[in-house]
Amino acid sequence: MTEITPEIVADHGLKPDEYEQIRGHLGREPNLLELGIFSVMWSE
Repeated sequence: MTEITPEIVADHGLKPDEYEQIRGHLGREPNLLELGIFSVMWSE
């Protein structure tokens, strides 16, 4: 599984605090697919 780095989070257009909110919603680290889905949802 790909480790989610701050660079990957930024590449998805997410801010660090938004990433922390995603982690809170899931109760764990998101995988790359989930991060992409949240990224698209966040931009809407």
